[in-house]
Amino acid sequence: MDYIIIVAGGKGLRMGGDIPKQFLPIGGKPILMRTLERFRAYSETLQIILVLPKDQHDYWFQLCKEYHFPLPSTGEAGKGPYLMTDGGETRFHSVQHGLALIPDDAQGVVGVHDGVRPFPSIEVIRNCYETARTAKAVIPVIPVVETLRVIDPIGTIGTIGTIVPTHTVPRGDYRLVQTPQTFDIQLLKAANQQPYNDNFTDDASVVESYGHPITLVEGNRENIKITTPYDLKIAEVLIG
Repeated sequence: MDYIIIVAGGKGLRMGGDIPKQFLPIGGKPILMRTLERFRAYSETLQIILVLPKDQHDYWFQLCKEYHFPLPSTGEAGKGPYLMTDGGETRFHSVQHGLALIPDDAQGVVGVHDGVRPFPSIEVIRNCYETARTAKAVIPVIPVVETLRVIDPIGTIGTIGTIVPTHTVPRGDYRLVQTPQTFDIQLLKAANQQPYNDNFTDDASVVESYGHPITLVEGNRENIKITTPYDLKIAEVLIG
């Protein structure tokens, strides 16, 4: 069986409101619901695991009733439309909580996806899962289309507008990373037994630290992470 762990721990601070960003509506439906629906559209048999901060569970239940969305199941993986568990202190710990719902002897592929990315294409999702069956660690990426400049290390970095040494780097050498990031289940479980490190910015960095190489596949540019009011406006256009 294959799995997807959807992590949604946003507080909504960059949105400028009190409602966590994963619950804000786009096209008349909360972002997080659209994200779950995209993975169900990819596969009816995919086991979805939603990781949500404990203090947001009641609000999620309220939204599910309001929008006639299925309520989660709790307990052993493999039962119910989707499972839900508590978020952790960091993304790394939240993923650990999600992995704990997957049997220790499970075989297959597990993905990890941002709850506020509702637009991964079905083709990209499928490519990530199928490639991971042999490569074991796969992430979708897109090219950088703008010029990049690096601020040279000089001790304390100034703010924008401050004159500091910088230089241009070849943008062709860089890629923007998206999710879902997909892994052999046993590989991700083993990698997540490492002690937490501040350099663990995503799940690929955890697996890479464990010593396994990462394979890149092509993502889709619409697969934006909705974190600001501007992103929300772009999302409304994409829904339209």
